[in-house]
Amino acid sequence: MLAKELFDITGLLLHGVVYTFVITLSCFATAFISGLGVAALRRLTGSRVGRILDLMVFILRAIPVLVLLFLIYFGLPGFGFSVPPLVAMNLSLGLIGGAYLSEVFRGALLAVDEQEMAAARASGFSAWQILCFIEFPQMLRFSVPGVMNELTAILKNTPFAYTVGVTEILGQAKALTASTMLGMSIYMLAGVLYFLIYKFFQIVLTKIKNRYAVE
Repeated sequence: MLAKELFDITGLLLHGVVYTFVITLSCFATAFISGLGVAALRRLTGSRVGRILDLMVFILRAIPVLVLLFLIYFGLPGFGFSVPPLVAMNLSLGLIGGAYLSEVFRGALLAVDEQEMAAARASGFSAWQILCFIEFPQMLRFSVPGVMNELTAILKNTPFAYTVGVTEILGQAKALTASTMLGMSIYMLAGVLYFLIYKFFQIVLTKIKNRYAVE
């Protein structure tokens, strides 16, 4: 009987896996695009804009994800802005992840050989062309380990979605625990599912890292 219950519970938890994947990938996409945008603006603009970006990154890195999520999801409706749960997750977890990725990209840009950029400038390349065709391709290869770490951090923060009504893995686990009183077994299964998702992303990113590794 217990085996059948656990089988049924696993099936229900798998519904939460879909939401966990959606939240992880959408928030990671937001983080990657915003982090890349900050890195590009830092490279192409003056020191004044750079200082403003540095301040924004510092503030976002200092704010806990749950605090920012509540400010957006529960706070903005007080000003007449209703934010859907997935959008709230992207504006909190995604942007905070982008702040961390911008620092990863900043460090990776410093690893690009200055002589290559000097040669490009001597050949008549514009700053934008140098960034797109010389700096960014190398930067992305150098930054794969840091990107992998941030993707893992985003995955680990996806349970916060439960607080705004998204029934991802943890949300399903809480609901099932309340109805079955099998909390230990349910949360162990949830932990296994999180581990499998993490392992999947690790394998994918490791293959990307090995494919584009700098010799």
